Amino acid sequence: MNSNETLARQGYLMLPSVFSADETQRIGQRLMDDLTAHSGPAVLKSRERIYGSRNLLAASPWLCDLAHSPVLDELLRATLGENVGLVRGLFFDKPPDRSWSLPWHRDRTIAVKDNTLPTTSFKNPTLKAGIAHFEAPDQLLANMLTLRIHLDAMTAENGPLAVIPGSHLLDTAQEKHPIVLSAAAGDVLAMRPLLSHSSSMSQAGTAAHRRIVHLEFAADMALPDGIQWHDFLPLQP
Repeated sequence: MNSNETLARQGYLMLPSVFSADETQRIGQRLMDDLTAHSGPAVLKSRERIYGSRNLLAASPWLCDLAHSPVLDELLRATLGENVGLVRGLFFDKPPDRSWSLPWHRDRTIAVKDNTLPTTSFKNPTLKAGIAHFEAPDQLLANMLTLRIHLDAMTAENGPLAVIPGSHLLDTAQEKHPIVLSAAAGDVLAMRPLLSHSSSMSQAGTAAHRRIVHLEFAADMALPDGIQWHDFLPLQP
């Protein structure tokens, strides 16, 4: 089974060693420098430490360039086509002294410019860190792909991600048993937004962080009902 078939059937694909140790370290340092300099509600802090961002592209638009890594560029174009664009960037850290968990869920919301417009396609408008969001229709979400760049190793120790293979197809007959994933720093997880996933707490006493750069890509700039993406950064040829 090739990469495209694996992604189509399982809803996720782990891409090993996309970025070297030096590249991963530089990405992490540049990102933290950007977030430190960027003020606003989209930068999430606890105890004066940055642990996340809901609007990463405002601080670090250069993250779009990471998609030009040959393996990522090839996967994005093969999966979403030549009109693919980056539509949202998130960052989170699971620091050892401030761990958290997430129940099983699917990523159904997208960031938009205005969620007060009338629409029959979108529902449940919300504001997250000052950014307008809508819950998107399944057909739109099925034409999106998320890339999660691991800046740290993801192990049983630091609250790893678990997924239900096949759950992105929204057909319980095609779902497999849940799998707990692991990754090395520099690995990239490609996953469909409709893939059911969860995250556990870090183990007590761990010193390991789990930093993730979460980048969401869409197949096209156009959205139904005149709704506009909050950001759409096309992948240049």
